[in-house]
Amino acid sequence: MRILSFTQTMKKNIVFKRKVPIMRYVFGVAFFFMGIAWLVTGNLFGMIFCGMSIFFFNRDGSEIELDIKRYRTFVELFGFRFGKWEDLPDIEYVSVFSTTESAKVRALSAEATVKNDIIVLNLFYNGNHRIKAYATTDKEDAFKVAKQIAERLKIDILDATEAESKWI
Repeated sequence: MRILSFTQTMKKNIVFKRKVPIMRYVFGVAFFFMGIAWLVTGNLFGMIFCGMSIFFFNRDGSEIELDIKRYRTFVELFGFRFGKWEDLPDIEYVSVFSTTESAKVRALSAEATVKNDIIVLNLFYNGNHRIKAYATTDKEDAFKVAKQIAERLKIDILDATEAESKWI
């Protein structure tokens, strides 16, 4: 199951967006229709539910422009991305490692937790500072993106997906 989407535009930009879990869509649609039903009956409290439903459809992610050397983390709502661009610091290396990601969906008293094994790419600078550049469930895809970043920024790749880390 793929939990993240990835876009490359002419191999200059790297964008990853976390996919919205299906339960968030379900809660968002339910809140929206409950709000509409209350509005139709004349209850203005329905506007609050319609407004709350919008926040169930947002996505977060990051975008890196390799040629201009800038990046941003963003929140996307209905196709519009909101986030501040920052200059990319002097990156020392790209780290590729495996981890587990948990996503919690809450609505009123209901809660669901979904855990997935993912592979994350971090860009390290100034020793231990990092920028989360990309995440995927596909190891080949992760190394493909890591190689692209390494070639464009002329840096090394650290493979930390196994117990023994190694430089590529």
